[in-house]
Amino acid sequence: MDAKTKYKAKKIKAVFFDIDDTLRVKDTGYMPPSIPKVFEALKKKGIITGIASGRARYGVPQEIQDLNADYCVKLNGAYVKDKDKNIIFHRPIPADLVEKYKTWADEVGIKYGLAGRYEAVLSARDELVNDAIDIVYHDLAVNPDFNKDHDVYQMWTFENQGDDLQLPEELAEHLRLVRWHDHSSDVVLKGTSKALGVSKVVEHLGLKPENVLVFGDELNDLELFDYAGLAIAMGVSHPETQKKADFVTKKVEEDGILYALEELGLVEKELNFPQTEIDTFDGPVATIKTNHGDMTVKLFPDHAPKTVANFLGLAKEGYYDGIIFHRIIPEFMIQGGDPTGTGMGGKSIYGESFEDEFSEELYNVRGALSMANAGPNTNGSQFFIVQNSKIPYAKKELERGGWPAPIAEMYAIEGGTPHLDRRHTVFGQLVGEESFKVLDEIANVETGAQDKPKEDVVIETIEVAE
Repeated sequence: MDAKTKYKAKKIKAVFFDIDDTLRVKDTGYMPPSIPKVFEALKKKGIITGIASGRARYGVPQEIQDLNADYCVKLNGAYVKDKDKNIIFHRPIPADLVEKYKTWADEVGIKYGLAGRYEAVLSARDELVNDAIDIVYHDLAVNPDFNKDHDVYQMWTFENQGDDLQLPEELAEHLRLVRWHDHSSDVVLKGTSKALGVSKVVEHLGLKPENVLVFGDELNDLELFDYAGLAIAMGVSHPETQKKADFVTKKVEEDGILYALEELGLVEKELNFPQTEIDTFDGPVATIKTNHGDMTVKLFPDHAPKTVANFLGLAKEGYYDGIIFHRIIPEFMIQGGDPTGTGMGGKSIYGESFEDEFSEELYNVRGALSMANAGPNTNGSQFFIVQNSKIPYAKKELERGGWPAPIAEMYAIEGGTPHLDRRHTVFGQLVGEESFKVLDEIANVETGAQDKPKEDVVIETIEVAE
C-alpha cells in the first residue's frame, strides 16, 4: 500500500461495506471472525460504519444484521435507514415505469422480480430463476401483480443474455441494468446507485466524500468507488472494480478487510509473538548439529517466507555441512554460514542477495535465529544466533521505546539484542534447555583475531523436519 493511500486514510470518518464477497462469501455464507472485531474497533475509534448493498433489508443475513451498522444503504441506494430505523432517503421507481418494464419483459420472454420495502416477489419460477435468486433471497413468492399495492424500489431480469441484454429506448431513458449474476441484472432508476445512498448519509452527517472509505467487489460498486475518498476492492473482484480501486486487498477468506484496515492504520493490528510461546508454536524444525552438540530451532515461514525457504534449501542440499562459526562474541551472538570461513562469502539459493523480511511479531531476543548482512537487503547464507543474556534496559524503558509489552518483558528477563531489530531478519528461535546450553558453550570458546575461535566450531550438518 503506497503512502498516498495511507495519507487519504487520515481523513476517513465513515466506512461502508458491500455484503456479498466483501463481508461474507456469497456462495458459502462464510464470514470471517475478524469482521465483528473490525466493526467494534471502528466504532471505538468513533468511525461511522455502514452497509452499502444491492440487497433489501429482508435479504440481509442475520450475521450482517448483528454487526449493528450505523447506516444501511440498501437496494442499490434506493432505500437508506439508520440503525434506529429512521428513513434517511428513499426513491421508489415510478409506477408507470414498473408497468412498462413488466410489459416489455413479458413481450420478450424475460422473467422478472420486483423488490419492495418489506418483501420481494417473482413473476415466475424456473431453474434459471432459482439459480440466480435463491442464494440471496429464499422462498420468494410468485406475484407479478405485487406492484399494484406496493412501491417497487428495484427490479430484476432473469435471462441468459448477459451483457448483450439491452433495455428498449423508452425504458433506457429512465432505467439502467446492473449485471450481478450470469443470469440476472438489477434494474434500477438512472441516477440511483449505492453512491447516491451513501451521499445522502454523508450529507445527513455533514461530512464530505473524502471522509468516506468503501469496500466492494462488483459492478454495482463502480459509482461508489468514484464517489468515495478511498476505495478498496476485495481480492476476488470484477476487473473493472479493481481498476477504480485505490488498493486491492486480500480475499474474504484471507481477512482482506481486516488486512486493509490495519495497513491503513484505521484498526490496530492484532499481533501475536510466537517467540514468547515457542514451545507450542507449530512450524518447521531445524537441528543444527555441531561438534559441541545440537541446537534445535523452530522456523517462521509465515513471517519470513523467503528467508526460511533459503535456509531450508541450503540446509537440504548440504551447503552448511562442515562450515564453521567464524565469528563468536560472548554475551552477543555466534555467527556462521559462510563456506569461506571469513565472513566475506556465501550465497543464497536465489543466486544473489535478497531482501530483508522484517516482521512486527519477531525480535532479536536471546535464542533468535537471524540473518547476517552487509547492510539493507544483502542477505545470503550467513546467519547468527543471539546469545546475549543481559540488557541494560528495563521492561518499561523498552515499552517507551516502542517495543510491544510481551517482547519488552522477554528482553528484560531473558536478554537479547534489541538494537538489531529492523536491521536483521529474524526467522527462527532456539528451542529447549539443551540447545541453550550448547549455545552458551559455543559462545564462551576462546577466540582470537576478528573474534574467530582458535579451535574450529563446526556445523556438521543441519537436519530439517517440516
